[in-house]
Amino acid sequence: MESGFSQKLIKWYTINKRNLPWRHEKNAYKIWLSEIILQQTQVVQGLSYYIKFTQHFPDIKSLANAPEDSVLKLWQGLGYYSRARNLHAAAKFVVEKHRGKFPKTFSEIRELKGVGDYTAAAIASFAYNLPHAVVDGNVYRVLSRVFGIETPIDSSRAKKEFQQLADELLDKKNPATYNQAIMEFGSQYCKPQNPDCENCVLKEKCFAFQNNRVAELPIKAKKTKIKNRYFNYVVLMDKHKNVLINKRAENDIWRGLYEFYLIESEQELNTEQVLKLKEIKTLCKSRINLTQVSKAYKHILSHQHLYAKFYVLNVPFAFKKTQTFISLKNLENLAFPRLIEKFLEDKKL
Repeated sequence: MESGFSQKLIKWYTINKRNLPWRHEKNAYKIWLSEIILQQTQVVQGLSYYIKFTQHFPDIKSLANAPEDSVLKLWQGLGYYSRARNLHAAAKFVVEKHRGKFPKTFSEIRELKGVGDYTAAAIASFAYNLPHAVVDGNVYRVLSRVFGIETPIDSSRAKKEFQQLADELLDKKNPATYNQAIMEFGSQYCKPQNPDCENCVLKEKCFAFQNNRVAELPIKAKKTKIKNRYFNYVVLMDKHKNVLINKRAENDIWRGLYEFYLIESEQELNTEQVLKLKEIKTLCKSRINLTQVSKAYKHILSHQHLYAKFYVLNVPFAFKKTQTFISLKNLENLAFPRLIEKFLEDKKL
């Protein structure tokens, strides 16, 4: 089954693969860039970001030398911003430790910040055709269904078990194509929901199909706990059309991005409750001039659901030099979370 499995996948891939720019690359930097962008992001969304990044930062030195704010601004809207920060840190590391030459071994690639076993295997095989098998969510799904593996994929045991099987199945002579093939097959054909099993090239040997268990596999043991958070954003504007802002620095979501003054509450507050908060009275020196209240925004992250409203308040004085602010016309130059970007698109301040 093993050799037949890999050959069938490669044959399927040769006929059905999507024409994506990084698939024509042997440049390890650009392959690495595509892999980081596509972590937790679908190709349809990631493609435009890949093009923007390769245009702005054509090589790793240009990325390393860029200010972090510029990298985050370019990443804006893609989410999981730690990827962008890690990307930037790794580029600096390559310039400092490897003199700007992208590393050529699995172990050295694995040292880069934000690079795990899967990403290192992908880069090593795609750029250098090294025999390292990839195991991502698509591969877990394909192997679990075809070989009837019931080990929960979110368990520590699964990582070793699936990696061992993936290594055995890997076409050592053509690892780059095989790795691309199994991931593409999982992404485009062996989908999480309603895959076209009747026309699948692996259906005769597929455990899940033969035993009517496609919907059950792969198995995940843990349920994701969702936390609700309530964000009350105060868009405070002074008489010079400057807006009070803050750069998120805590070990929380959106670190390194900008936001308006935030009051987080344990539950949803109405406008009257927000305006009575001590923070509002302190900010406005008790002279509250509310000009806008936004609609409610809901923003879904992997482990959090955010509920936000924006309160635009004008004050008759000028901000102090000790406060962090920016002119209204320059707001677009800053990197904001997508949630705030939506508000700015809806409201003309």
